[in-house]
Amino acid sequence: MGRFVAFGEIMLRLSPPGRELLLQTPKFDVWTAGAEANVATALACLGHDSAMVSAVPPTPLGDAPVRALRGFGVDTRGIQRREGRMGLYFVTTGAGLRATDVIYDRAGSAFAETPPDAWDWDRLLAGADRLHLSGITPALGQKGTEAALSAAEAAQARGVPISFDGNYRARLWEAWDSDPKATLTRLISKADILFGNHRDISLLLSEKFDGDGPDRRREAAEAAFEAFPQLQLIASTARHLDNVDHHRLSARIDARDGAAQTDEVSVAGIVDRIGAGDAFTAGVLHALRTGQDIAGAARTGLALTCLKHSLPGDASVFGQKDIDAFLAGGFDVRR
Repeated sequence: MGRFVAFGEIMLRLSPPGRELLLQTPKFDVWTAGAEANVATALACLGHDSAMVSAVPPTPLGDAPVRALRGFGVDTRGIQRREGRMGLYFVTTGAGLRATDVIYDRAGSAFAETPPDAWDWDRLLAGADRLHLSGITPALGQKGTEAALSAAEAAQARGVPISFDGNYRARLWEAWDSDPKATLTRLISKADILFGNHRDISLLLSEKFDGDGPDRRREAAEAAFEAFPQLQLIASTARHLDNVDHHRLSARIDARDGAAQTDEVSVAGIVDRIGAGDAFTAGVLHALRTGQDIAGAARTGLALTCLKHSLPGDASVFGQKDIDAFLAGGFDVRR
């Protein structure tokens, strides 16, 4: 089956219980978080050999997420212990017509301050047949940019395919003297799978796509394939919000010789949408690894992202049986 390696920052997410406002009562639910860690966790729960490369402080705040990842079957030997602080973020879950709110508290974290030459890619990529990166790591600062580029270059030199999730975070890029377009272009030029939509591609190519729906996405995909010869697949979701508790989702995968588009699924009674995109990423990678075509991969990715909306916390911890049950339909008690 091969070995997935994900590289990025592990954080702790703090959320008020239920749908309370931040510090309405002096309590928090605490979850292991981070886009790449979410993908590694979901893939491990789907039965894959999955490893996480990161850095956390040598404190109880650093110990907890490592234990959590290990408990889900993620290989944590690539997680360094380095002095510094633990990256945090706070999520106040919305309700009805009140949107979910996110506050980041991650500046100067142990991961963000790790020197780019501290990563031993010969060891970390040993046995790997895919490296997963996202646009969050380079957005953390100059060290993060250099680390992400070094990881991509190391994988490319070793013939390890790279999947890249755009995960554009404007506030992170704007906090320092950055050039997101140039950096993301260098990273995506080394990837064979891109998780992103027409807006991500528009940012990269400084080109506006005027179509609507699938036509616009295909126009953007064809422009990206022309700009990035290494790129083979572009996977994305479309989300329409009726209110915080009711969304409509569809998924799409574009290849150079065609595309697969799912029907829209109504997702009501949402428990937690944070991490749903990471679940989609994991579902697509899982489906492709198990031999499904792009239509099957789009359906599987959509199934896992829909299931994630039913689960509190950041990561999907569902297995293949859960995906199969979702795709089979029916919502009665399973006995």
